[in-house]
Amino acid sequence: MTAQRVRETFLRYFADRGHKIVRSAPLLPKDDPTILFTNAGMNPFKNVFLGLETRGYARAASVQKCMRVSGKHNDLETVGRTAKHHTFFEMLGNFSFGDYFKREAIAYAWELVTRVFGLPADRLYATVYLDDDQAFRIWADEVGVPKDRIFRYGKKDNFWAMGDTGPCGPCSEIHYDLGADIEAGEPFALIEKGSDRFVELWNLVFMEFDQGPDGTLTPLPKPSIDTGMGLERMTAVVQGKRSNYDTDLFMPLIASASELGRREYPAGDEGDVSVRIIADHVRAATFLIGDGVSPANDGRGYVLRRIIRRAFRQGNLIGIDRPFLFELVGRVADIMKDAYPELLASAEYIAKVCRAEEERFAFTLTSGLRYFDQVVRETRERGSAVLPGDRIFKLYDTFGFPLDLSQELAREKALSVDEAGFARELEDQKQRARLSWKGEAKRKEKLVYEEFRDVKVRSCVHETAEMADVRVLGLLKDGRRAEALAAGEAGEVVLEETPFYAEAGGQVGDTGSLKGPRASALVENVFFATPELIVHSVKVLAGEIRAGDRVDAVPDIARRRAVSGNHTATHLLHAALRQVLGDHVKQAGSLVSPARLRFDFTHYAALTREEVRRVEEIVNGQVRSATQLETRVTSLDEGIREGAMAIFEEKYGETVRVVGIGDFSKELCGGVHVRSTGEIGMFKIVAETSVAAGMRRIEAVTGEGALRYVAELEDFVAGLEKTLSVARRDLPARIEKLQARVDQLEKELRELRKKTITGAGGIASGEGGGVPTLVHTIKGISVQVRRMDGLAIAELRDTADSMKQKLKSGVVVLGAETDGKAFIVASVTKDLVGRVQAGAIIKALAPVIGGGGGGRPDFAQSGGPGVASLGKALEDVPALVERLAI
Repeated sequence: MTAQRVRETFLRYFADRGHKIVRSAPLLPKDDPTILFTNAGMNPFKNVFLGLETRGYARAASVQKCMRVSGKHNDLETVGRTAKHHTFFEMLGNFSFGDYFKREAIAYAWELVTRVFGLPADRLYATVYLDDDQAFRIWADEVGVPKDRIFRYGKKDNFWAMGDTGPCGPCSEIHYDLGADIEAGEPFALIEKGSDRFVELWNLVFMEFDQGPDGTLTPLPKPSIDTGMGLERMTAVVQGKRSNYDTDLFMPLIASASELGRREYPAGDEGDVSVRIIADHVRAATFLIGDGVSPANDGRGYVLRRIIRRAFRQGNLIGIDRPFLFELVGRVADIMKDAYPELLASAEYIAKVCRAEEERFAFTLTSGLRYFDQVVRETRERGSAVLPGDRIFKLYDTFGFPLDLSQELAREKALSVDEAGFARELEDQKQRARLSWKGEAKRKEKLVYEEFRDVKVRSCVHETAEMADVRVLGLLKDGRRAEALAAGEAGEVVLEETPFYAEAGGQVGDTGSLKGPRASALVENVFFATPELIVHSVKVLAGEIRAGDRVDAVPDIARRRAVSGNHTATHLLHAALRQVLGDHVKQAGSLVSPARLRFDFTHYAALTREEVRRVEEIVNGQVRSATQLETRVTSLDEGIREGAMAIFEEKYGETVRVVGIGDFSKELCGGVHVRSTGEIGMFKIVAETSVAAGMRRIEAVTGEGALRYVAELEDFVAGLEKTLSVARRDLPARIEKLQARVDQLEKELRELRKKTITGAGGIASGEGGGVPTLVHTIKGISVQVRRMDGLAIAELRDTADSMKQKLKSGVVVLGAETDGKAFIVASVTKDLVGRVQAGAIIKALAPVIGGGGGGRPDFAQSGGPGVASLGKALEDVPALVERLAI
């Protein structure tokens, strides 16, 4: 039985028993800021369990993509070293929302495992919570599991909670015995300690309590079921394997990695672990990039960066000395194509993003390893077995080594890492990874609306332009429920139904007014506080609004019309980009406002001028065709089958709205749109930039905004004609001639300055702002620091190179105030980059002048507005080199 057959069998079993089959949600959780990634099958249903959202079904089943690499659920360190832990995995789950409970959940699980998958009952064990007599009786008396094969465990193993408060309950697990030859002993004790002999196949969570802040458990009015079974574990068991890595999910990847490393698998050495880590991590990287994550220095992007770099390092350990992970992406897509066909279309893009990150890491790995070896030598010379946290942080900050990579390297040398010291250094640095995560604040914001948890506001945005006599259900002021809002006060209003569009899917919320017999208010924004609670941010202009009042709700239709044009244009833009660049293009974010549109998408290179022009031509062609838009409401599955594009960052309900533009574009979208593409009038791209590695951004204007933009360009060109006294057609030649003259004069000026700064006798000591060159010797390294006001950044670079050449061995740091900005360059001779890096120097100095910057280990530069702080930055150089140099 293949892994795909396991998926299909599971879903078919529950579909036959009245369960709605729900597609996997993306790895990026929508509307749940408390987690970085979807890490369990229940995540997409969290608001249903919390009572904040309702679905059109009470039973569901899914195969959910999951990642466990951070926080409470972090399996990273055990990946490749055990038979059953992974970063990326798939969770099979069945769910009941107040429908069936323990009896049915246990019966379904046992029947599927024993009769459908055919596992021998005498190798299965059940566990229950210590006090859950009901579950024990069901297993023993109704299912027929011998009582000596049903074990009771405490809260640590068999009680599940969504958080410190909220839904929770006991759970029951099914364990499979792989054989006593793995480890002899009593099954109770072996299961409790997590022995490799037993595989936890399925966890059945019985959500029957609501846990209060004081820990009290109150029975839920509608107990629910949440179950989770790891696909990889079940596949291994049904295929008769003792390791998940021996299944058809991993073996093709293991074979490819082994071939690249010119080794056999299994070889019975540490290289086997490396191969398994590579197989696991390339799956994770492929799915993360496919779901829109790009390598970065914080948040989700940093997790992806860690995974790619960790796998790259494992490749080094088995003899692969070049970027290689990108070559395995297509293999992942092929293995997973039946369940996730979208990976095939994105494989080329995913491979390019992966390769770029591998190449970036390969550049710093050699010098980073050299620095690590130096730290190891110094630590051993001190008689210590713990690598200092500040030095390990430098590996992280300067060389891009994730902490776990340094820990692995330390373990290989029988050493450990001062994690507390590393954490202190990290605390002092700008927010990174989880430190940048705003989830807890967002979670607390939502608690403000707890009193409205049972309120479901009906949206009438697609039915009517405005509504009369709408009842005010409630008011909030300063985050607290209020009875009234008086003239001049700002607050939030909840209506029983609304014609206002609530901010969602990148489209801004409507503005407008609320008018009643005794008050009027300006609606400044509309948003979803919870999935079914729409809130209006208002400022009362006159009178007083009270709960229970009835008001007329009137959106600003002219503003909405402008928003509609920009929103429809994003659909046209998305389709045009896929035509011009390829099917790997996916929407990665958007902003649709009355003034402009912003569209983020996955692509690995800047668009050429010809590509931008072609995209504009295609979109404007669709605008001129005046195609009527077609919208209809259907089920999510039907919409996908029709070919409608789903955006990875969105979370869709059971029913969706399909927006079609002829045969050119079809997307799932709940936003507002024009009736015909002709209403857009005109489309013009005003900017195309990079957002992150593998992600681009286009900004554009439409309609009157586009006309204004073109008019501004016309005025600009007319001004050039007047200033340069030439006709429009002659402007390019005239500008080119002037530029050539400027280049010649600047070259002559640079030569003059160069002669002034350096002479045959060596480095001058008084020119360039009147500040002499300061020469220091630090840890045997010659360090020269000089301020040279008036020099452009290119001249600073040239001067630094010239001074470095004369030094033969040393560090040169130059600063200049030029045109109201501060500039700093650092240059290090090749023989010293293993001891101190130019990039690290600039990284420390750049914030002093309010800038950013970077570069190579032998050269880096920065610029910023902090002219007043330039002197201090240069004064800090000697102490900085003292701290950085090894």
